[in-house]
Amino acid sequence: MSDFAIYPSLKGRVVYVSGGASGIGARIVKGFAEQGAQVGFLDLDAQAAERLSAEYDNVTYEICDLRDINALRDAMANLKARIGAAEVLVNNAARDDRHNWQDVTPEYWDERQATNIRHMFFSIQAVAPDMIAAGGGAIINMGSNSWFEAGGGFPAYTTAKAAVQGLTRTMARDLGQHRIRVNAVIPGWIMTERQKELWVTPEALDAHLTRQCLPDPIDPVYVARMVLFLASDDAAMCSASSYMVEGGSI
Repeated sequence: MSDFAIYPSLKGRVVYVSGGASGIGARIVKGFAEQGAQVGFLDLDAQAAERLSAEYDNVTYEICDLRDINALRDAMANLKARIGAAEVLVNNAARDDRHNWQDVTPEYWDERQATNIRHMFFSIQAVAPDMIAAGGGAIINMGSNSWFEAGGGFPAYTTAKAAVQGLTRTMARDLGQHRIRVNAVIPGWIMTERQKELWVTPEALDAHLTRQCLPDPIDPVYVARMVLFLASDDAAMCSASSYMVEGGSI
């Protein structure tokens, strides 16, 4: 990681990350840990969570189903008891499961919103009082460029991800007077292990790369680097904005 920036303001900072055991979330957790932050993450995958936390002395976790808001609140309270109140919140957890619009039931729609957007608001609600008391903080919400590209095959997911930017801007206004910055990071098609296992084929990747301005597949580390910047004091005047990490997709 020596080729990347070090942010002195992140050393010792308390960071909560949802969906931190794998994929982009795990790379975010590692990035903060390598900056010397105190990191607590939430996830449902106990085995992956244990493997990741075992790599660092400054990382801990809580097993939690984020669709259960009471469980989410309890998990964050447990993190607070162990590592302190959140100074940074990264709302990362989501699942881009494919589904045919004709097959969607009201129950499935509601479950997808609970998986991909609802927990973001309630996580903000849980940590904001401590950030207000501390005189500031940083919140980063993970979006997606799938709806910009008019991606098909998962309408409940793209609807939720479009809502991330609305949530980001309104909460930036409501919390800005307390010096709490709220931003969104918008990844493109990121080459996580899940994407490689389920959807990345040579043909699909070639077709996608023709729509990027940059010719290379995107590693999760570059999403994490944007998150680190937005959490640091270097981004002290950045709020209510969306930061694309998608290789210039069109």
